[in-house]
Formats: sequence, C-alpha cells, structure tokens
Amino acid sequence: TAHQSDPLATLFTNEFNVVETCSDVKSTVDTYIERIRELERGGMYMDGIGLESHFTVPNLPLMRAVIDKLATLRLPIWLTEVDISSSVGKELQGVYLEQVLREGFSHPSVNGIMLWTALHPKGCYEMCLTDENFKNLPAGDVVDKLLKEWESGEMKGVTGEHGSYSFYGFLGEYKVNVGYGDRAANFTFSLPRSGETKHFSIHL
Repeated sequence: TAHQSDPLATLFTNEFNVVETCSDVKSTVDTYIERIRELERGGMYMDGIGLESHFTVPNLPLMRAVIDKLATLRLPIWLTEVDISSSVGKELQGVYLEQVLREGFSHPSVNGIMLWTALHPKGCYEMCLTDENFKNLPAGDVVDKLLKEWESGEMKGVTGEHGSYSFYGFLGEYKVNVGYGDRAANFTFSLPRSGETKHFSIHL
C-alpha cells in the first residue's frame, strides 16, 4: 500500500464535480462520503479530502453545504485545483475566483487552497494569473489583493498594567520583538488551527 511504501505520505482522495455543481448525479457529496467510508472499512484511512474545484459560475450556497457535509468526516479539506472556466471571460474569472477563495478561506474545515493556473507556450489553459508578459490579469489582481488582506502584517503595541498584549491574527508563524528599558527579547511562535485562545509568555 501507499502507507507501506512511504509511511510519511499524506494521503488524500480527490474528486471532481462534487463542490462545483449539483448536475452530475454520479459525483455527489453523498457518493463521495460513502466512497471514503468504504475505503475506511477496507482498512485504508485518508489524511484529507480533496475537492478539485473547477468552476464555471460558482454556486456558493451549494459549495458551503457540500463542505459542511464533508466536514462531518472530521478530516482536513483542501480545494486542490481551483480555477474558473475561460468561457466566462477574464473579468468574471476574477469576480468568481474571489467568491470561491473567500468562501473556502472562511470555512473552518478548509485547511488549504491550491490554484490550477497553467500557463504554457501556446497560452493559458483555463485560468491564468498573468499574461505571457507576466502582467497581472484580473485573477492575478484578486490573488494579490487577498494575500495582502489575509496577512496579519506588522503590529505594534504597549502591554497593559499586567504586562499582557492581545491581538487577533491569521494562522501561521510570528516573530515578536519585546523591549523594556534597556532589556529586549526576541520570540517566535506559531498560531495553529484551534478553537482556543493561545497564550505565550516572554521573559525579559
């Protein structure tokens, strides 16, 4: 098996037309869940669930409902091949891409998003972030905007009377520089996915 060949491999299922549309009766969320459970009954356990996410016009309520239902399996969910069909035109690609990315990013069970943006010598496959001269297309502008919006950036503040400082931040790695009088300290920490408030102590 894959686990025997590489015990450290992260195994995902990956399916098409589950989150994109409800018109494909052979690829529904219920069928997908049953397939994953069938694998588990056979002794094959997945580490995550992949949704290819090749959209034309996104149906956001459907997308949310599908992810909600898959989340009952308590496995990490990734949008693995996100793109918008070229048939809608470049401007609408940007509009629809932003809708999909915001919906995925905001869902607590979605742990990762990957884009399907193949640019080859003959042009763009379906959706590209730049043109052949690496100038941003509308989809690229959306990605740049959201990456900037979804970073905590640099924050400065003063501790309260009990020496504490609180902030809201996105998941990821943080570097902290603390100073008091002639004393200073540097500290790094990580904010993982969790429903609890994280507390860190820094000693000068």
